[in-house]
This record gives sequence, structure tokens and C-alpha cells, in this order.
Amino acid sequence: MGRRWRDGVGELVVGGENDEGRAVRVPLEIAGSYRARTRGLLGRDSLDGAMLLSPANSVHTFRMRIPIDVAYLDRRLVVIAVRTMRPGRLGLPRMRSRHVLEAEAGAMAGWGVRAGVRVGVEVGEGDAGTAKA
Repeated sequence: MGRRWRDGVGELVVGGENDEGRAVRVPLEIAGSYRARTRGLLGRDSLDGAMLLSPANSVHTFRMRIPIDVAYLDRRLVVIAVRTMRPGRLGLPRMRSRHVLEAEAGAMAGWGVRAGVRVGVEVGEGDAGTAKA
């Protein structure tokens, strides 16, 4: 059972992994269409929160202006790996990856996003609904 998201907004939820033991909630942009995934973070100087690319198993940072954290997620939204990529790099595909999460470099460590952690995605009403793939 897979998920297919539509372009829109929502929240990334990282369970009680922070110092206070509460879930971390982060603004999330969802790129589910080919066009939105292709554009991604190109041409941006910053990002407030994170961007989810789905489906995706690799990314590049050509023509990007900022270094980014990249988390590869499996179909259950468990983090497979987290990497920091400078502009002008090509990430290797991850075989089990179904989704890619991007954020400004250094942000994911503060949210508690690391290998083995399961994250959640809550979509905004009327924006990016989920459906079975």
C-alpha cells in the first residue's frame, strides 16, 4: 500500500524525539506532481520548514543556491539515511527510498530526523490529500 500526495502544504511531524519529549511540527510543502518535483527548491535562497518530494529516490542540487539536508524515506515514512548536500551535487539513488524530504542544511538534526526515525505527514484540508497508489 503506497501513498500518492498531490501538490500542496501540510506539516511534517517528528515524534517525541526532541529534548522536551514532544513531537516536532514543521511546515511542509508537498511536491507530488512531476512539475513540482522537478522544480523543487531550485532558485530559492531559503526554505521555511521542509519539502517532501514524492515519489522520489534521489535528488540533485544543480542550480541550487543553498546547501540542503536530504532525508530518504521508505514507503512507511521511516528515514533510511540523511545527507547534507552542497549546491552542484548529484545524490545517488536509494533503492528502498520512496520519498525524499529536503530542508535547509542543519535543520533536520534539530528536528530529530535521523536514520531509523519514523515521521508523519499531515496534509492541509483541501490541499494535498492522500490516496492509495
